[in-house]
Amino acid sequence: MRKNKLLTNISLILSLVLLFNIMVYADSSTVVTLGANLNKDQRSEILKLFNVKEDDVTIIEVNNQEERKYLEGVASEAQLGKKTMSSAYVDLLDSGEGISVQTYNITWVTKEMYTSALVTAGVKDAKVIAAAPFPVSGTGALTGILKAFEQATGTKIDEEQKKVANEEIVKTGELGEEIGQDKAAELIKEVKQEIIEKGVKSPEDIKKIIIDISGKLDINLNADQMQKLTELMEKISKLDLNTEDIKNQLKNIGQKLDDTLKNNEEVKGILQKILDAIKGFFNSLFGK
Repeated sequence: MRKNKLLTNISLILSLVLLFNIMVYADSSTVVTLGANLNKDQRSEILKLFNVKEDDVTIIEVNNQEERKYLEGVASEAQLGKKTMSSAYVDLLDSGEGISVQTYNITWVTKEMYTSALVTAGVKDAKVIAAAPFPVSGTGALTGILKAFEQATGTKIDEEQKKVANEEIVKTGELGEEIGQDKAAELIKEVKQEIIEKGVKSPEDIKKIIIDISGKLDINLNADQMQKLTELMEKISKLDLNTEDIKNQLKNIGQKLDDTLKNNEEVKGILQKILDAIKGFFNSLFGK
């Protein structure tokens, strides 16, 4: 009788260990990119912010040269800088969950801008955090996010999509300085969906859509803004983007995003239950 109980308890422990291993394995879908110029304290601060330990997730570095590859000629020298301080956290989600973005110490690029640009790059179903140890513009963070997504999925993002996505970040940010960040992000999102859905590619037709949507959103664009937006959308129209994918991935914009810390606390709670069960087992064996 005691032998049967022992075997049952051992089976229970093995099951719990297997569950633990499955949970740990799931963490392989989480990748962190750290700015190459972070010092030791800043590096620790970012990892603490992401609520991850260095040994528990894949960590890769991103440098200023990598950022310049996609932003030079598009972003200003002030935006590019000489150092890379922005870091990113990417966790793959189940199919259909879309993209959700959180930002910390990112002052120029909004989470809506990141989300829209990530869709342009072909990113799907991911929880993203862009962060820095002190306030930065955030233009270079997209490079790290895309690098993390490639690492997590084991796939390569098309180079042209990366370039256009980075240009979208800058152009949206510049437009946001003139008409407001929220309005700029909404305009880009609406125009992009329309041209992809209708398969519009000519500058003339793209311009008509921009005029129509900007009017509906009560946004007045000057000739220079119209030209820059038309050029951007012409590039986006040539990418292999799908209307339904865009809608699905953008559905989290405007919704309350999940808190990574909360999710991690839930995982900790599950692990604690496992440890309590194991502790209870050994107490039953050697107690009394």
